[in-house]
Amino acid sequence: MSDDKVMVIFQPSGRRGFVPKGINLIEASRLLGVDIEALCGEKKVCGKCVVRIEEGHFEKYNITSAQSHVSRWQQEEEGKFINEARKKQGYRLACVSKLHGDVLVFVPEESRAGKQIVSKAARDIHIEHDPAVRTYFVTVDKPTFQDPTGDFERVCSALEKEYGIKGLTADIFSLRSLPVALRDGDWSVTVSVWNDKEIIRFRPGRKEGSYGVAIDIGTTTVAGYLCDLRTMEVIDTISLMNPQCKYGEDVMARITFHMTTENGLTRMSDDIVEGLNWLIDQAVKNTHPPRKKVKQPKDYDGPEEFVEAPEKGKTYLRLSRDDIEDITIGCNTAMHHILLQLNPEFVGLAPFPPVLHHSLDIKARDLGIHINPSSYIFVLPIEAGFVGADNVGVLIAEQPYKSLENQLIIDIGTNGELVLGNKFKMISSSCATGPALEGAQIAFGMRAAPGAIERIKIDPETHEVDYKVIGRDAWRSFSQTKDMKAKGICGSGILDVLAELFASGVVSKSGVFAKGLTTKRFRRNPDNNQPEFVLAWAEETSIDKDIVITQKDIRQIQLAKGALYAGCKLMMRRMGLEKVDKVKIAGAFGTHVDRTKALIMGLFPDCEVDKIESVGNAAGDGCRAALLNRRKRNEADWCARNVEYIELTVEKDFQQQFMEAMQLPHMTDEFPHLEGIVRDEILHQQGMGAKVANARGV
Repeated sequence: MSDDKVMVIFQPSGRRGFVPKGINLIEASRLLGVDIEALCGEKKVCGKCVVRIEEGHFEKYNITSAQSHVSRWQQEEEGKFINEARKKQGYRLACVSKLHGDVLVFVPEESRAGKQIVSKAARDIHIEHDPAVRTYFVTVDKPTFQDPTGDFERVCSALEKEYGIKGLTADIFSLRSLPVALRDGDWSVTVSVWNDKEIIRFRPGRKEGSYGVAIDIGTTTVAGYLCDLRTMEVIDTISLMNPQCKYGEDVMARITFHMTTENGLTRMSDDIVEGLNWLIDQAVKNTHPPRKKVKQPKDYDGPEEFVEAPEKGKTYLRLSRDDIEDITIGCNTAMHHILLQLNPEFVGLAPFPPVLHHSLDIKARDLGIHINPSSYIFVLPIEAGFVGADNVGVLIAEQPYKSLENQLIIDIGTNGELVLGNKFKMISSSCATGPALEGAQIAFGMRAAPGAIERIKIDPETHEVDYKVIGRDAWRSFSQTKDMKAKGICGSGILDVLAELFASGVVSKSGVFAKGLTTKRFRRNPDNNQPEFVLAWAEETSIDKDIVITQKDIRQIQLAKGALYAGCKLMMRRMGLEKVDKVKIAGAFGTHVDRTKALIMGLFPDCEVDKIESVGNAAGDGCRAALLNRRKRNEADWCARNVEYIELTVEKDFQQQFMEAMQLPHMTDEFPHLEGIVRDEILHQQGMGAKVANARGV
């Protein structure tokens, strides 16, 4: 092996290989297909990529590994996350550690990017049936010496005569299949027509099926909905974690990766295209019976064999990739540009202009998407640099522009997107909510994977904690300690915890831990002397350490919720509103957020709890509406250009509004609808800002 390569072995996955000398362990993990948490995009601020460099000669692998085989310890970056004892054991940040020699690296469970649980089920919303792709059956006369008209012209003549469709063209890939399809079908064919313009598929004889996929590409998760274009039925929902997460959790990290890495844009685009093809393959595979391995004799030495094992009484569609004839895609502006390999650099620079706003119709084959080769992908339009096609999807699903009510729609994802308005006017904005609410920069934050704490209750008298983890139905109070296997805390748990800490009196209105706490769960960390509150004791976890929420964590959550509240308030002021008629919470968070706790922590200004509504993955619903009703595509283009985007950070008092909104639920705004829900002495306590104002006689 050349001197410019080193051997790296990752355990417990066992993945190994030679990688270029000088790259860091995160980059090595990507090259070898090992997923290590890197939520901050290698900015050295999240501390999630802790790994252990093993020492010694490992005979099994014929490798000598040593801590000296990586770059020197960086106290400023690593000392914040790794104490002296763990440092001596060989723990390092993978994003800091550059390779100088062969190493064997152990990735602790908490640093592994586990398979995320994605809750993006399709809602039952009304969609008028008018798909862009329709199928028609025709029979034509056989050619003769007297009438040797071409196959295509014969089909077009029959379509005009029977269905009144004129002026059709045919894609070259579909045209190549026509002569065989006509003759195999005894001069009858089923024709798939896109937008009454172009024939995209010929099939012999009479065929009934026509299918499409609506896809919502989020910064963190991707959801696809396999739909029957004739009946509008959602046949299956498939989801996956966005494979670009290894380049950083937020859009700016990925834009930076493009700017600082050779072929970075191509690599990220290839990753998401590969992910979309996996999603489509999975949807197609699920329409076939499951397969089981054939039991062979003990002395059998041949290849494994599998046979179908259909469930009794179940009918299977048995689709192929070619049966997918239409796709619609919605995504935020950065994901849109990366997918299409449009330079996203300027989206991240003021005044944040996108390459284009309008929707696109692109041949699937031009993007490397493996479906019927003549089919198109419809990419929804985008509003602005930080309000993208996903928000347009929310709009065409919820249709606030057709209502007299003033609706506030909050799409809480890695980025927070806000829409406020009614049929007369709509405005939109975005705010940075993602890093904390997704788990980044939270000591024990993680994605929504098995073992993540997703629900929390804190007793207001004893301050004891009850919680529920993903993958287990029973709460802690109804379980054996050893059965909980908690690993960290995910987004819905993060939203719960701040509301519970405040309502139970563990933290004050300003977000600091209350004075005089006597519970054993409150303590100071022995390594850094910082205050923290224990959510789960070590014996309840799978990581053999207490899971805590720290003062720094609380501040991070306050920053996220403060940005969201300030955005809502500034938009209401722009619209001249004191209150809104309805609040709709969208996104994966919207599926799980407790609306009362969202109000307690102050995610948005006060309103009636009954007027807070969860609308689930509305962006995905909008993509599905565009798939099943082509008029929604025109509506999407109208929405993108008729929503007024406002940049919150240039509002003259944004910082003041933001600072006030960081308090719980707000520094000065009243929350009468929390009366009777939160104890009076908690709800009406004064924050520091209010005390200062009163002292000054303001």
